[in-house]
Amino acid sequence: MNHLGTKQLKTERLLLRPLAMEDAEAMFDNWASDPDVTEYLTWPAHQSMDVTRLTLRHWTSQYVKNDFYQWAIVPHGTEGPIGTISVVAHDNSVDMVHIGYCMGKPWWGKGYMTESLSRLIKFFFEEVGVNRIESKYDVRNASSGKVMEKCGLLYEGTTRGSDVNNQGICDSALYGMIRSDYYNT
Repeated sequence: MNHLGTKQLKTERLLLRPLAMEDAEAMFDNWASDPDVTEYLTWPAHQSMDVTRLTLRHWTSQYVKNDFYQWAIVPHGTEGPIGTISVVAHDNSVDMVHIGYCMGKPWWGKGYMTESLSRLIKFFFEEVGVNRIESKYDVRNASSGKVMEKCGLLYEGTTRGSDVNNQGICDSALYGMIRSDYYNT
């Protein structure tokens, strides 16, 4: 892998860019404070702007690392982000990135996350040179799985009682795509 860090990326309707401290209010209001958004995530809804600011301070300090990937999802024509998409884990020994994402409820069902993940798939295979992209979801959150399927990730199996999130221990469905899948489709 040739790590490139969180580069600004564009799609037809979106700008994917590094987060900034100025995004705190939009982050808090648009998704981070909403328990419906965080229902199947591993971090709880933010109870105050202070939590959001601390999170952003940590993330923005990590942008100096070329293997740190955390994007704000910003629709064209708006100023603030509506969610994030990021590499939550990577393994250089197999050139793999694991993608996680979340988005505010008002933007669910509009195809923004599918558009974001599709753009990252292109970026990671064509520019970073990964061998594998994977993601997983709590099986009770089928909408997340639909995003993965629409982007061409293949279902690889469900592991029972293998993960934990705000709902407790859960079954987790794993999806993945390898370099040959990407270039042969």
